[in-house]
Amino acid sequence: MRAVTVVGASLAGLTAVRALRDQGYDGRITVVGEEAHAPYDRPPLSKEYLAGTVSEADLKLETPEDASLGADWRLGRTATALDTAERTVVLDDGERIVSDGVVLATGARARCLPGQALDGVHTLRTLDDAIALRKVLVPGSRLVVIGAGFIGSEIASTAAGMGIETDVVEAEPVPLRKPLGLEMGRLCARLHATRKVRLHTGAGLAGLVGSDRVTAVRLTDGRELPADVVVLGIGASPCVDWLIGSGVELANGVRTDARGVTNIPEVVAVGDCANSDRAHAAEPMRLEHWTNAVQQPIVAASALLGRDYTPPAHHGLPYFWSDQYGHRIQFAGHRAEDSTVEVLEGDVTAFDFLAVYRDPAGTPVAVLAIDRARSFGRWRRQLAGRPSTSN
Repeated sequence: MRAVTVVGASLAGLTAVRALRDQGYDGRITVVGEEAHAPYDRPPLSKEYLAGTVSEADLKLETPEDASLGADWRLGRTATALDTAERTVVLDDGERIVSDGVVLATGARARCLPGQALDGVHTLRTLDDAIALRKVLVPGSRLVVIGAGFIGSEIASTAAGMGIETDVVEAEPVPLRKPLGLEMGRLCARLHATRKVRLHTGAGLAGLVGSDRVTAVRLTDGRELPADVVVLGIGASPCVDWLIGSGVELANGVRTDARGVTNIPEVVAVGDCANSDRAHAAEPMRLEHWTNAVQQPIVAASALLGRDYTPPAHHGLPYFWSDQYGHRIQFAGHRAEDSTVEVLEGDVTAFDFLAVYRDPAGTPVAVLAIDRARSFGRWRRQLAGRPSTSN
């Protein structure tokens, strides 16, 4: 293998380049990135960057050591097709990059509302999104966040800290029900009230009010919430439309095995766009988390190079964290709908606790903690050490 093209120039793409070099690959690497920005860290976008406490320079992921990677970066360019017969990536200007191997790391894009866009309505996925949002989040403005998932809750937390009047709308009766379950989702929802953020649950978005610029949000129960700024935190879709018709299997992203290998030889997928078999899980999963973006590319690079690589056990266990209202929420494992949860340490009323989820047989399958990093780390390692579920 003498030439590899990486499509996607964010964290997963950069990690793939590093992994290829770390594993001895010395051929050509071309990286195609839709954004004009060099790789940057996304988690601070909804927190420190939005609050103005870190700069764009602080977000840069590249280090001085990365200068030796010898990659050809094609930033501000979009991949429009993949010719799998020739391992050729076609760019928006018609250029064709022929390779021996391809890494798909195109990530995901924020979901938007259908119809005509109004000024004042934002999403937060990219640095440009964060730049635009930071300009309009000023003291005295009224913010409505649609969606009380992690990204929506983090934005609300940041805005509240800036003195901005904030409402959060969540269609589900309980925020974070899918990842955390009813009981823990209800508990985490109480964090919003600690900073006087108004949480509206069980009411969906009926529409936006305004002609050219948004002035209010109309809910399905008939209420209207005044708004100068609206942020949509309603999830993300994998960026795989350009692969339709390529022969690469698509199913909620790019379908891969546990190593990131697709149904096409010498094509792998990593990061937010990869719907992969996972240890400890009976179903494939697409993990939109920072940790997966720095772990999965290492395994995929070894598979692309035809080498064996056994990752540490905890790499197979989903893990994510979220910083909200001065607290760090950490979660690891696979919670099923029939799981039960038990608080083992701390005080839930003080948002300082650790809880363990168990399957119907009583086996621990996941752990949740708020501000209990040390004991959470022990439980995470313990869960990673249990036998995997065959896929």
